[in-house]
Amino acid sequence: MFSDPEKNVPYFGLREGARVADFGAGSGAYTLAMAARVGNSGMVYAVEVQKELLDRLANEAKSRRVTNIKYLWGDVDKLGGSKLQDASVDAVLVANILFQSEQKYSMFLEAKRILKADGKLIVIDWSDSFSNLGPNTEKIIKPDQVKEIATQAGFEFQENFPAGEHHYGLIFAKIKELKS
Repeated sequence: MFSDPEKNVPYFGLREGARVADFGAGSGAYTLAMAARVGNSGMVYAVEVQKELLDRLANEAKSRRVTNIKYLWGDVDKLGGSKLQDASVDAVLVANILFQSEQKYSMFLEAKRILKADGKLIVIDWSDSFSNLGPNTEKIIKPDQVKEIATQAGFEFQENFPAGEHHYGLIFAKIKELKS
């Protein structure tokens, strides 16, 4: 993976009691690290399209006695695909899945839909293709492309963070809707 959840999660600014969605939770390394960060009063929603990965994550969490994770079988590339309610989470993590997504803009719209007014979108992805580690070069999504898509979807870039030797980390704020 080369991006260390234990080192990266502190950059997310998560507080005790926060509600966080992990889009494309996969094996759950970030899910578990965020669950520890938000504590028992918080909740992490592990959203994954591959049911067997969710089952594996649920077994791992159970063996570690982690009880603040909800497992959602969903497709984050679609609006409504996370199965979470509007404005229900404080942060959405999109880690190492952009290169696989055909619908990046829709994914960011889904993140925006479920984020509270002051919510954050956190993106971690591969900075390059490293001798067949990670995605093929043509699948790499550069940080400037992510910033452009996020801006179009209603986010404002806030900051970069060091996400590992082969990854970049970006944090965006949801742009507040103007009342008419």
